Amino acid sequence: MKTTTIFIATLAFGLVCGIATAQNQPVPANTPRVTHRQINQQARIKQGVKSGELTKGETRKLEREQAKIQHDKKVAKSDGKITPQERRKIIREQNKANRDIYRLKHNKREQK
Repeated sequence: MKTTTIFIATLAFGLVCGIATAQNQPVPANTPRVTHRQINQQARIKQGVKSGELTKGETRKLEREQAKIQHDKKVAKSDGKITPQERRKIIREQNKANRDIYRLKHNKREQK
C-alpha cells in the first residue's frame, strides 16, 4: 500500500513538473510569409543573372541585401519570439529589396 502511494505521488509530481516545464518553453517564431518572399526574391535574382539583366556588381549588391535580411530574421528569432517592431523592420527591408531587384533588372545594363 505504501509503495503504491509513493509511486502515485512520484508520478503526479513528475506530470506536474513536466507540464510546468512545457509551459515555460517559448513558442518558436514562425515567419512563413517572410521565408516565402525571400525564396521568390532569390528566384528573381537568379533569373536576372541567367537572362543577363543583372551585372556581377548588381548581383553582389542584391545578394548582400538578402543576406542582411536573413541575418536580421535570425536575430529576431533568437529569443523565440518576433516582436511587431522586428517584423516591421524585416518587411520594410524586403520591400526595399523588392524595389531594388526591379530597378536593377530594368536599368538597361547587361552582363558582358
